[in-house]
Amino acid sequence: MVDPIGPKGSTPNDLRVAPVTPVAVAPKVAPVVVADEPQLSPATQLASQLATQPPVDTERVSRIKQAIANGTFPILPATIADRMLALRYDWMSDDKA
Repeated sequence: MVDPIGPKGSTPNDLRVAPVTPVAVAPKVAPVVVADEPQLSPATQLASQLATQPPVDTERVSRIKQAIANGTFPILPATIADRMLALRYDWMSDDKA
């Protein structure tokens, strides 16, 4: 026969208690000595060093801005198109096809 879906009461025969095993006392452990200053990995040191600097070369940006203002910045449509495609497809723009 099919059991009903709704809540069903439990009977004393359904409840079984597992035997309990006594637990031994854990041995005392010496405290861990913490160093005054943790040692950083080389990658972490490099990351913290780079975090203090701006992510762009500000000197180069200022040179490009000055060249644009003077009208001496070279605008080559073919180079711009090549680099846009290279960025889109993760190519190296200097690679020969």
